[in-house]
Amino acid sequence: MYRQFYGLYDVPFSLAPDPKYLFRTESLLEVFANLQYCIEHGKGVVLMTGEVGTGKTMVLRSMLQSLDHSVAAAYIFNPILNTSDFYSTLASEFRLPAQTTKASMLRMLGHFLLSRHQRGLRTVLVIDEAHLLPRTLLEEIRLMSNYETNREKLFQIILCGQPELRQVFAQPELRQLKQRISLRTEIHPLSARETAEYIAWRLRVAGAKNPNFFELEAIAAVYRFSGGIPRIINNICDNALLTGFSGGNRAITTAIIHEVVDLLDLGTPDLLPMHVGRLDLAVTGSIVQEAPRPEAIAAGSDSHKSDNVRYLRRDLNPSEPPRSGLDTPASISRATQDSTQRFFSRARVART
Repeated sequence: MYRQFYGLYDVPFSLAPDPKYLFRTESLLEVFANLQYCIEHGKGVVLMTGEVGTGKTMVLRSMLQSLDHSVAAAYIFNPILNTSDFYSTLASEFRLPAQTTKASMLRMLGHFLLSRHQRGLRTVLVIDEAHLLPRTLLEEIRLMSNYETNREKLFQIILCGQPELRQVFAQPELRQLKQRISLRTEIHPLSARETAEYIAWRLRVAGAKNPNFFELEAIAAVYRFSGGIPRIINNICDNALLTGFSGGNRAITTAIIHEVVDLLDLGTPDLLPMHVGRLDLAVTGSIVQEAPRPEAIAAGSDSHKSDNVRYLRRDLNPSEPPRSGLDTPASISRATQDSTQRFFSRARVART
C-alpha cells in the first residue's frame, strides 16, 4: 500500500522470517560461527537460545540455506509431536521410507547416518521452538545423540528455543541430556546503534534510495519501545509507514511512532522491562552517551531529545551501507571467519 509512496519495491518490515533481510550483527555472526563449527566438527548437541522476536527462526533458515550439498538437514519447526509423529517427520525430512515400527525406523536411521559418515557427509537435525519439546521427545533426542563412532558423532542436533529452554535442561531428570550439550550460543537484542542501522538496512534492501525518512528522534523512540527486539521493531516501523502514508507524511516522526505504539498497546518505557526502557551505551566519534532515564521522559523534559539521538548522529548516506556484513559473499565469509577466530581465542583462554 505504501511502497510506491516511499519509493520501495518490497515491504521492508514484514514479520515473515525472510533470510534476505537478515541483519548480521556481531552477535548473529558469532552464532553463525558457533553453529558452523559444531556442524563441521561433529560436536553433537548444540543449544541456541534467544528472547522472543530476536530472529532465531530467521537465523536457522539462513544457516540451512547456506549449507552445501554435503550436509543433509532435517528442520522441525513444530516439536509438539508424539514419538511416532516425530520419527515419521524425521523420515520425511531425510527422504527415508516410512517404517511401521520404531525399532525398524531406528535401524534404518542408523544405517543412513553411518553410510553418510563413511562418505564424508554430514547430517543435521534442527529443532525450532525446542522449549516446547515434550519430555518423551527429549529422551528420544538423548538416545539419538548416541549415534556415533569411536571418534565422532554421526548426528549433529541443534536445539533452538526461548530462554526457558535453559530452565528445561536445569531439571535433574534431564541431567543426562544436559551433559551431552557441547556448546551453548545465544542471540541478543539489538543495541541502540544497531537498531538505527537495522532500520536503514531493511529500507535499503526494500529499494529505498535514501533510507533517512525515519527521523533520528523517531528511531530513538523505536528503540525505547522495542528494546532492540527485531520483531517489535518491524511491527512498529511497518505500522509507522502505513500511518505516515495515510497522513501524507514523507518523514516518520516521533509523533507517528507514539501513535503506533498506542495503537499496538506496547506500553510506556517506564513500564517495560529494564533493558527496554534505557538505551545502551553507544559511541559517536569520541563521545560515549547514555540515554536519559524513562522518568525524565515522563516528566516532560525536552533535554532527553538531544540525548536520545546523539548516538544516531552518524552518516546514514546510502553510499555507506550499515555494518550488516551482507553486502557481498566475501564480506559474509570474512565476518564469519573473524567471529570464529574470536570463538577459538576465548576457548583457548578458558582452557588455560
